[in-house]
Amino acid sequence: MAEIKLFYHESGRIKVSRSMEFLKKTPIDKFLWIDLHDVDDEVEDQLEDFLKIYIQEEEEMEEIEMSSRFIETADTLVVNSNFLLPNYESETVSFILKNDILVTVHSEELASFHETTKKLSANPRNYPTGFHVMTALMEARVEIDADMIEEIIDKITVLSDTLRDADEGVLMDITELQEQIMKVRQNIIEKQRTISNLLRSELMPTELHPKLTIILRDITSLIDHAKFSFERLNNMQEIFMGLVNVQQNKIIKIFTIVSVIFMPPTLVASIFGQNIPGMPFTGTSFGFWASIIIMFIITGMILLVFKLKKWL
Repeated sequence: MAEIKLFYHESGRIKVSRSMEFLKKTPIDKFLWIDLHDVDDEVEDQLEDFLKIYIQEEEEMEEIEMSSRFIETADTLVVNSNFLLPNYESETVSFILKNDILVTVHSEELASFHETTKKLSANPRNYPTGFHVMTALMEARVEIDADMIEEIIDKITVLSDTLRDADEGVLMDITELQEQIMKVRQNIIEKQRTISNLLRSELMPTELHPKLTIILRDITSLIDHAKFSFERLNNMQEIFMGLVNVQQNKIIKIFTIVSVIFMPPTLVASIFGQNIPGMPFTGTSFGFWASIIIMFIITGMILLVFKLKKWL
């Protein structure tokens, strides 16, 4: 659902309005954060005229090169960042910071935005500018990324416990988890680059540097966890393929043993089954039983050899 949220300071609290008319008649220095969720072009145009900013189209936000996702001018910061949805699809979010006001543009509902909204209501004094809000959004996003990695690790543990008795469907589960952990890792690395750029920005308040540094350390830790999880999945994949090969070898071994056991009786039967004059035991009353006894003796000898060789 399309929605605009205008967060502003009033009487020591942070309140929310959803009216563009309120924006136009309220002093600009009162505003803290303007969140645009899937709004139409008309609302974006009005906001651009009012704040003297440029809001990128969704196609521009998605197609922009990684090296150009962070733009800094004399009075404006523009940051484009990908946020993962619960289904591991990527949602591009644009952050525009000017005159201490944060403008965010996105098309999907994002959990990190809801969490940050709660923090604004609980501790309004901790968020005097849009820079503080953006830092809180990045912090919330990293926490959600950590939860996603933890969820994947739990899935890996469950999958590992059932690996020995699993069928070929496990291979698809492993591949899916590999794709998920790679998406999370890529998303985290992008946040690492964004936070590093914010630390180097001349517009970012120095009081936020310690918090950004902590976020950066958390991101580094998450990257290590993601790498370890991916390596663990690779090991599980190799173990699974090894188990499949062992099972296939056992089946081939059984077929080979059965074939070898029945080859001599088949040979005996084919020899005594020939209708040739002078064939031994032909025309005698015990010829049939003699051939059966020979078959059992040869089969028994083969089984004894297999047993002594520990092939059975």
